[in-house]
Amino acid sequence: MVAGSARDIVEECGVARFVFTDFPLGNPTGKPGDAAMQRAIVGTGLDLLTHAWMPRTTVQTPFVWDADDNNGWREHFMRVDDSNRAALAAAGEARRRDQAAAKADGRARTS
Repeated sequence: MVAGSARDIVEECGVARFVFTDFPLGNPTGKPGDAAMQRAIVGTGLDLLTHAWMPRTTVQTPFVWDADDNNGWREHFMRVDDSNRAALAAAGEARRRDQAAAKADGRARTS
């Protein structure tokens, strides 16, 4: 069973059981700090494991990120514009330097 927020990607992979929550990536089991929501989503996954009626079953949770503006997060999620472009470029360069140093020191991840 997979809990996720990228429906198109996960369904394309053909997973057997999928609990979809329409939240920003990184939050497939609920909002940070909302234990009741997190328990409900995990419970949905456990129910899906025991009650799925066919392969490649997707169940969508009923939760919304923001009751007043559920699509607002989409406008800002992973946005790159003039206000953050330089900072993101600098962060990318720093990450590449760190990866190169790790590789040179024998600390690089291997697949």
